[in-house]
Amino acid sequence: MVPDTESCARAVASRDARFDGQFFTAVRTTRIYCRPSCPAPTPHAENMTFYATAAAAQRAGYRACKRCRPDTTPGSPEWDVRADVVGRAMRLIGDGVVDREGVPGLAHRLGYSERQIQRHLAAELGAGPLQLARAQRAQTARVLAEGTSLPLADVAFAAGFGSLRTFNETVQEVYALTPGDLRRRAQEGIRRGRAVVPDDVARPARPARPGAGEPEEPVAGAPEGDTVWTTLTVRLPYRRPLTPDNLFGHLVATAVPGVEEWRDGAYRSTVALPHGPGIVALAPRDGHVEARLHLADLRDLAAAIGRCRRALDLDADPEAVDAALAADPVLAPLVAAAPGRRVPRTLDPEAFALRAVLGQQVSTAAARTHAARLVRALGDRITDPEGGLTHVFPAAERLVAAAEDASETVSLALAAALAMPASRRDTLLAVARLLASGELDLGAGADWDRARARLGEVRGIGPWTVETVAMRALGDPDAFVPGDLGVRGAAGALGLPTSPAALTARAEVWRPWRAYAVQHLWATGDHAVNRMPTDHAPIEEGDAA
Repeated sequence: MVPDTESCARAVASRDARFDGQFFTAVRTTRIYCRPSCPAPTPHAENMTFYATAAAAQRAGYRACKRCRPDTTPGSPEWDVRADVVGRAMRLIGDGVVDREGVPGLAHRLGYSERQIQRHLAAELGAGPLQLARAQRAQTARVLAEGTSLPLADVAFAAGFGSLRTFNETVQEVYALTPGDLRRRAQEGIRRGRAVVPDDVARPARPARPGAGEPEEPVAGAPEGDTVWTTLTVRLPYRRPLTPDNLFGHLVATAVPGVEEWRDGAYRSTVALPHGPGIVALAPRDGHVEARLHLADLRDLAAAIGRCRRALDLDADPEAVDAALAADPVLAPLVAAAPGRRVPRTLDPEAFALRAVLGQQVSTAAARTHAARLVRALGDRITDPEGGLTHVFPAAERLVAAAEDASETVSLALAAALAMPASRRDTLLAVARLLASGELDLGAGADWDRARARLGEVRGIGPWTVETVAMRALGDPDAFVPGDLGVRGAAGALGLPTSPAALTARAEVWRPWRAYAVQHLWATGDHAVNRMPTDHAPIEEGDAA
């Protein structure tokens, strides 16, 4: 929702960057829309109109400001917080569902009719699903046009446009420049030693291997790992402040050998994307996270960026979270010491759910060992052009198929990979079947309450696993794990109740940000998950033993 007109006008007058991405300012006299912090002279109040999304401004006939580049702002924090149909729809559109499946696919995933989805989005955001997806395609096209040397016809294809004509017309309407003009401006800026794109394009891309300039069909799982990668480096802006210690510390301390590693100051991971495998490398920088992406298919660019942003919780509003938690005198010193803590999430929600089951009642090292065995047995192999990653985490369908395969070879391999108590193995397979059948949806548009309920019905799944999956896979900012040993230990040291029921009652004042409160509680302990990684060597398999 757009703040009231008076608040929007004050934010524009003060060039308050905290509101960037939360609304957009359209200037009627110039027909341009901007971010609230645009450095241009402030328009007269009577000439300004405010929109909830860039798509709504574009639909009303405004083009993006060339100076402040409003389409490069962090996404609205609302979509991470809201569990209603609009919030779910926005997360799905950001994941590229409309480009891949159309509006009927979006409606099917949400359980509404197309007309209902159109009505909900238009009423609240001023634009329907097609306009919102169009705005995202335009932004992806700009990133590729300015940051790569790909032929513009390939840029159009990779951004999701169905024709060159639509590609050219959309870019012209949104940016008042042709795709070729966008590329020329970027190249001129590089030659002059200045950046023409403030946020999301870090440097021109180059192929990871000779001849890898164009997307090809993925071949993950091939024994020689001969995937042809196209490499891009983009900037992922965030709202300040940001404390990266627990964010990267958690991801690296729980990393699965072969799937994740810390190398050269970056968290690196393989990821299964809609059109093929990918490799991401995420490194914290001042004002942004640098993301180096290796993609088997460039159509996955928008999805890859969205996954990275969600994994690092980059669309959060840290000032709102910190203000709410600091109102509690017990948490106030922790918030002051580490402002802008984020919730470490995941690049692959389904894989995380399986890993959460593997990690039940065992140490972090043991959980990584179990996951590494499963990866070696069933994961698709890849060749990493810049590191030591070897596999993509196996999909739930692969695990289910292996469990139903009666051949001796597969049975023995699966038994070795799942060397754990039979009850936990049964739980793992039950969760995998739910994921493979679609009965358990943990994707961007998942219904959080329904997912919790369905997961909790599985024998062997308790409240800790349900809430951990809700926190890190679903991205619920209010997920809470009062029974976690680390949380209870921190609570006791701070003079808070330690029983799950009493701590839950005490934590009511932390709503709707209890997942962030958990990060502050965990951070009171001396554990690797709380420390920024400093060892630049890759994670070896032996580390998980």
